[in-house]
Amino acid sequence: MRALRILLVMVVVLGVVFIAVDRAAVYFAESEVESRVEVTGATVGSTDVSIKGFPFLTQVAGSALDQVDIKLTGIEAAAGGHRIRISEMDAELRDVELADGFSSATATRATGTATISYEDLTRAADDGVVVAYGGSGKVKVTGSVEVLGRTLKRSVISTVTLVDGHTVRVRADKVPGEGIPGLEGLVRGRTDFEREVGALPSGLKLQRIEPTKDGLVISVTGSDIRLAG
Repeated sequence: MRALRILLVMVVVLGVVFIAVDRAAVYFAESEVESRVEVTGATVGSTDVSIKGFPFLTQVAGSALDQVDIKLTGIEAAAGGHRIRISEMDAELRDVELADGFSSATATRATGTATISYEDLTRAADDGVVVAYGGSGKVKVTGSVEVLGRTLKRSVISTVTLVDGHTVRVRADKVPGEGIPGLEGLVRGRTDFEREVGALPSGLKLQRIEPTKDGLVISVTGSDIRLAG
């Protein structure tokens, strides 16, 4: 009985040691991946990586990770002559294959969301134009136009759509005073706009866009996503 108790204690101790080593290895790997994540043609404010699954060491031995969650904040790039910033992007990457340690990593598939705040969307619009949430899945766009020497401020409720999988289009549903000759064109020239979202890790694509009170929420999906290297 005494020998059995000693054996059980040793098993528990070894189990604790293994878990500690495994978690330490995860922390090191997450730090390595964070330092290697790049978005071509863009700057990234911060990167946070979380490697899921246990035990981690057996996954590394097989050069494959079950799931890696990644969070990028402040992704900024120029596209079509305009800069647009993705405030935050969260992605869940599955079946991540490793090569040469952590110098290269590619995920078989991924899903996630990207958020563009209204503050960042306002910066991407023309000077003097302000974009805010308009309720019921719409946005409110406010801008000023010059008519017969007078400055008129107009706000419109607009629909936001995704064009060709990479461009955000904002278009007014209706323009106040649109019966006045030339006014609709002036207002739309200020409040309607399109901006390309080009700052995404290779392999990720935009799928669907929805205005919410916190910003534009865009569904993201993809395959063969290059995470590092």
